[in-house]
Amino acid sequence: MPKIIRDLKEKIRGKGLRIVFPESNDVRIVEAAVRLADENILTPILIKTDKPIPSKYDISKCVVYDPRNYDQFDEMVQAFVERRKGIATVEEARTLLLDENYFGTMLVYLNQADGLVSGACHSTGETVLPALQIIKTKPGVSRTFGYFLMVRNHEKYIFADCAINPNPTAEQLAEFAIESAKAAEMFGITPKVAMLSFSTNGSADTEETQKVVEATKIAKAKNSGYDIDGEMQFDAAFVPNVGESKYPGSTVAGQANTFIFPDLNSGNIGYKIAQRLGYFEAMGPILAGLNRPVNDLSRGCDSEDAYHTAIITAGQAIEQ
Repeated sequence: MPKIIRDLKEKIRGKGLRIVFPESNDVRIVEAAVRLADENILTPILIKTDKPIPSKYDISKCVVYDPRNYDQFDEMVQAFVERRKGIATVEEARTLLLDENYFGTMLVYLNQADGLVSGACHSTGETVLPALQIIKTKPGVSRTFGYFLMVRNHEKYIFADCAINPNPTAEQLAEFAIESAKAAEMFGITPKVAMLSFSTNGSADTEETQKVVEATKIAKAKNSGYDIDGEMQFDAAFVPNVGESKYPGSTVAGQANTFIFPDLNSGNIGYKIAQRLGYFEAMGPILAGLNRPVNDLSRGCDSEDAYHTAIITAGQAIEQ
């Protein structure tokens, strides 16, 4: 287990945090939930689905809710209708809230839980859409995005957005930069945020590079207190002598640990190259920008991934 997860685990232990797992029919999820409960790290909430919870596990330390037999279901329906502001009728809400992801997300919204982890057997859309409709993004944040915590021995970096937004605007990239800096702090990283491009400090002038230049200006204008700079190539961001040569005077060049990619193509390719060729452990995608933490597992995940993601989700809950 990476040290960063061990440290976070001790930070959340004993805080009484509750994390929802809507996929109680999945062996990987139940195994992770039972482990978290047995280690007294947090209280898992399992949501019953139309398939049974695997019987070989002792779930006595977990909370189990059945949407079809939930004594506060009527109140939840009414809260959902109010949250959707007339978009959903009572009848539609009753149907939607029988879905385990919608039901679990409402538990988070109603403060019956502190976060949610799903995606082992649901698509990203099935996990994220209820969060966007119910929990919504934080003030000042227009889009949620997905970052990866990249870990190798004692090295740790943030890569964003690698999961959700194909072609973010300059304004969105600026939001990603600030929210990624906040995420970095949760993992004990003092953020130095590089706005990545194929150009460094004006070495190329195209529509693509100008978007990153504009994003950097917007991020700096928000006066977040974080070191954010760009546009810059990865080597200028990461290698000290290259950064000094290509971007003299920058407080980020050659020192970056939080990397904002200009589009989803580069972000997704970048983290997978680091993972496969650089042997980094890629933890995520971890969703950022929401009012409350919801995280999406890969359908190829194992129980260890679910265990780690739940710990990270609980860490996000503490930070928020």
